[in-house]
Amino acid sequence: MSYDIIINNGLYFDGSGAPGAIRHIGIRDGKVEVLSLSPLEGAGCPEVIDAKGQWLTPGFLEIHSHYDAEVIAAPALKESVRHGVTSVTIGSCSISMVLADAEDCSDLFTRVEAVPREYVLPILKEKKTWRDAAGYRAFYDQLPLGPNVNSFLGHSELRVAVMGLERATSRVKPSEAELARMEQLLEEALDAGCIGLSVMTTRLDKMDGDRAWSSPLPSTFASWKEFSRLFAVLRRRGAVLQGAPNAVTKVNVFAFLWQAHGWFRKPLKCTMLTALDLKSQPLLHRFTRLSGWLANRVLRGHFRWQTLPAPFTLRLEGLNVNAFEEFGAGEILRNIKDPDELYAKVKEPAFRALFKKQVKAVLTKGLWHRDFSDCWVTECPAPSLVGRNFKQLGQARGLDAVDAYFELACQYREALKWTTCYGNQREAIMRKLLASPWTHPGFADSGAHLRSIAQYNFPLRFLKYVRDAELAGEPFMELGKAVRRCSGELADFIGIDAGYLRVGDRAGLVLIDPAGLDDTLDELHEAPMEVLGLMRVVKRNDAAVALTMINGRIAYRRGLEYPDDLGKAQRYGRFLPARDVSPRMRPARAFEPAPAS
Repeated sequence: MSYDIIINNGLYFDGSGAPGAIRHIGIRDGKVEVLSLSPLEGAGCPEVIDAKGQWLTPGFLEIHSHYDAEVIAAPALKESVRHGVTSVTIGSCSISMVLADAEDCSDLFTRVEAVPREYVLPILKEKKTWRDAAGYRAFYDQLPLGPNVNSFLGHSELRVAVMGLERATSRVKPSEAELARMEQLLEEALDAGCIGLSVMTTRLDKMDGDRAWSSPLPSTFASWKEFSRLFAVLRRRGAVLQGAPNAVTKVNVFAFLWQAHGWFRKPLKCTMLTALDLKSQPLLHRFTRLSGWLANRVLRGHFRWQTLPAPFTLRLEGLNVNAFEEFGAGEILRNIKDPDELYAKVKEPAFRALFKKQVKAVLTKGLWHRDFSDCWVTECPAPSLVGRNFKQLGQARGLDAVDAYFELACQYREALKWTTCYGNQREAIMRKLLASPWTHPGFADSGAHLRSIAQYNFPLRFLKYVRDAELAGEPFMELGKAVRRCSGELADFIGIDAGYLRVGDRAGLVLIDPAGLDDTLDELHEAPMEVLGLMRVVKRNDAAVALTMINGRIAYRRGLEYPDDLGKAQRYGRFLPARDVSPRMRPARAFEPAPAS
């Protein structure tokens, strides 16, 4: 029997959680044709790969990306492919590009996700010709995708499409007709293959553009009555809710837990942001794990917290700090568009006093720890500053740490590059979060925060935690289960056909050299974005992934990198519709034409 590709001698994992075993696979017509106990003969096969000493795993899933803009412009999504990710989820955090016009979608997306509006808006004006879910699906069905794509419908976009941008970002309540229209459009999105709805309740993320500049996202203006009606659609059809509780007070997490419960009804499948071991809230990880137990065991729900399986390290420039949105004085800075006005503001003594006071406030702490002794200069025109924190630099100048930061930022602006770690620095706690049955790996934010977040290689970091613990004689998770957590478990939860590597499955796989799972996984670098021409921070460790295959086609090979046709004429990935969403069965409304008899 002839095959298109043979991979012999790999330590094979199928995505089910089973232990690894040496196996040999033959691939034909994009699928796994045979799984053999003995090496396959290569006669007549154009590609025979010896995977001795390597792990052969299903392709990894990223269930929380913000590739919505990049995938339209550069569908290869090479930065994820090179790290073994073969399926990505877009439409996260209430922001999608399904229904609204180009400018609305841009204004929802660009400031929140820190991708320049001047790059995104022209692309959307050129490429976004659809205004409904069917057109959205049709666009992706013909796009030369690199990885597979699946999508949420974003609630902020849904509100804007129904209510208009100005009303959607105000306290105006939607009318009954508008609520019914939202339900209908959600149904249509699920019909078209979307996996569910994403919502946002934290008011820290802000709008771009001139019409609603600095307004919180539209989803944050919704009442729980509005949420409940849309959640009822998701529950009935078995679709997924992605949510985010208030990042500062966190009280409304209990409302989400109640929405998820399965007492005397079908539970609502919920994936929530986020389970982190934050420096600002060192006991938060206990609450997330306990609430996961409460939601799933006591309330009989189907609830998971997304966790980032890596240190939560950010690289920042000058005064461009998203976390400033978490308190009033910082929000003032974030709302200033003009750079000269921004840097002039921090020179005002009254403003500095307010900033220092609020930085020290305990009750308003969100993700950021606000400790300037834990903020380190990494690049600067003055080399003597590199490797020192703002407290040290202030002491050398007789200044408070905040004053030292502001003075250096004003002097060097974006040329002052600095880094800080928000959390996930305690490995023992990370092991507990990764091993919890109430979490799953997500929150990488790929495609967003281009100058600050670089978690494209998060599945490799997950496997590093597991391998390091095993080598240290302190195992906390079997390797087969770790592979499943990044593949089959995620696919099962969001309900798509991916995450497994068995006979008959589409051949999406990764070859991993375990010796490459080392500390270089955490090193920050800069790399250009294809087509867009922007520079983004990345973590490049090419020692770990030897090969990534998407639907039977090699999309990345160490040393040779990418084939010429990736993201161009040939389609490697495809749009993956939700396989578990129930068909729509509901009576027609007055504005919806009744089916012909």
